[in-house]
Amino acid sequence: MPLDPSPNPAPVLHKRAPAAPLPVTHYENFPVASWLCPPALRAPIAAIYAFARTADDIADEGDAAPSQRLADLNDFETELLAVASGAAPGTRWREVFGPLAAMIERHALPLPLLTDLLSAFRQDVERTQSAQPYADRAALLDYCRRSANPVGRLLLHLYGVNDAPALAQSDAICTALQLINFWQDLSVDLPRRRWYVPQADAAAQALRAQDLLAQPRTPASDRLVADLARWARHCMEGGAPLVHRLPGRAGWELRLVVQGGLRVLDKIDALQGACLTQRPRIRAWDAPLLLVRAMAM
Repeated sequence: MPLDPSPNPAPVLHKRAPAAPLPVTHYENFPVASWLCPPALRAPIAAIYAFARTADDIADEGDAAPSQRLADLNDFETELLAVASGAAPGTRWREVFGPLAAMIERHALPLPLLTDLLSAFRQDVERTQSAQPYADRAALLDYCRRSANPVGRLLLHLYGVNDAPALAQSDAICTALQLINFWQDLSVDLPRRRWYVPQADAAAQALRAQDLLAQPRTPASDRLVADLARWARHCMEGGAPLVHRLPGRAGWELRLVVQGGLRVLDKIDALQGACLTQRPRIRAWDAPLLLVRAMAM
């Protein structure tokens, strides 16, 4: 499950996507080499991270045309399927697929979870190009199912927790973190014509998702943001009991994940809709509160 509810703004499109994985601090919502991470799992988690980060950068970074991004993502998936079948990694993404191939073999990582991530990255490219809003919550949840939930399921696989209730709770936490990221980043995403506010939710307040681009704060937009934040909080609270299923360091890390997400929602609520123009952040002085709340769980 993601460790940090996206402490950094969405990356600005200004450089070409790198072929090699970036430092571990670059990919939001991923507990790579955390001091709380069980040492035996740091290598597979780092390999999964490098895969996800590099694919995300192909989709989102640099100045490549959408058609080139999609072609590169297709090549990336072809390479994934090849190494998962036992082929040697190619030269283009050797730093990614060399370690990942070893972890797929050693830990029997479920391949469909990795391809689901690539499906979501392709959707990012296509929707950014068309600037098409999501119709309703069901459509956005389908995106979260592929963009966020595979991360939690991969980590549960490594922890050896695979029962249906645990998977459902993991999905709830990961979906919540994805939604929190959307509502936290409204001031960043709206100017880039990334419409994550479902049209049906906006229409319920007599708004269109596109109307928020002008970012005028109104009572209607305040109600909209508050309702979206309640949705994310409901998801997070539904998944929170999973913290009691994970032992040791993993359980403590997940407690901080949950409390970090809830703290961002507290800050969104405190802004009362002003997050259309202002990005709420977790600060260093929030750490003691997060620790106390994590211990209280």
